[in-house]
Amino acid sequence: MAKLGYTIVGTATSEESLASFNSAMSEINAKYYGVVLDVNNNNMINNVFAEVNEKFNSGIDILVNNAGITKDGLFIKMKEENWDKVIATNLTGTFNVTKAAIRSMVKAKWGRVINITSVVATSGNPGQTNYCAAKAGILGLTKSLALELASANRDITVNAVSPGFITTDMTNALTKEQQQAVLSQVPMQRMGLPSDIAAAVAYLASSDASYVTGQTLHINGGLLMV
Repeated sequence: MAKLGYTIVGTATSEESLASFNSAMSEINAKYYGVVLDVNNNNMINNVFAEVNEKFNSGIDILVNNAGITKDGLFIKMKEENWDKVIATNLTGTFNVTKAAIRSMVKAKWGRVINITSVVATSGNPGQTNYCAAKAGILGLTKSLALELASANRDITVNAVSPGFITTDMTNALTKEQQQAVLSQVPMQRMGLPSDIAAAVAYLASSDASYVTGQTLHINGGLLMV
């Protein structure tokens, strides 16, 4: 998005992660602003949006909800706190930040909300009932909000991107046997790249996607066809 000329407001959960984001943005001479944010803290969210409005004299035009955590475990053994933490960050966090961002979009009659969900929101996954429930909830939120904001006199869309297996630090840590087990499920016999997801987000953020709303774009190499 930065390379396409957008001004980026990036959030991180720690100073270390924020430093990494700032470094990446600086390397490509992006126009950006980075902050530490807890999506479960509405006071922090409101302060960040106020800072952005003051710094850029503008509200958020495009929101990409990408905050997510996992607390995996079999349902029968899952602790309530692990259920609550995942739902709070992945689902309620999406609600919190979106609610804060929507105001300026409605006022401007233009905006994009892009929610990052997961293939397991549709397929399910043993040991991830909390994560799957949260990501499936995002799909319902996406469709309902898209209907609420659809109007002939404004261009505001709400969509979701659903990644399958993507090459990340987490997947790179898998053994060769584990990676092969993953790839055996993917018809294209390879993992996706972060750039595959970024390209989908860039499309949905653009004016070219102005007639696309309430949709989920599945990017999984054929792992799941819906």
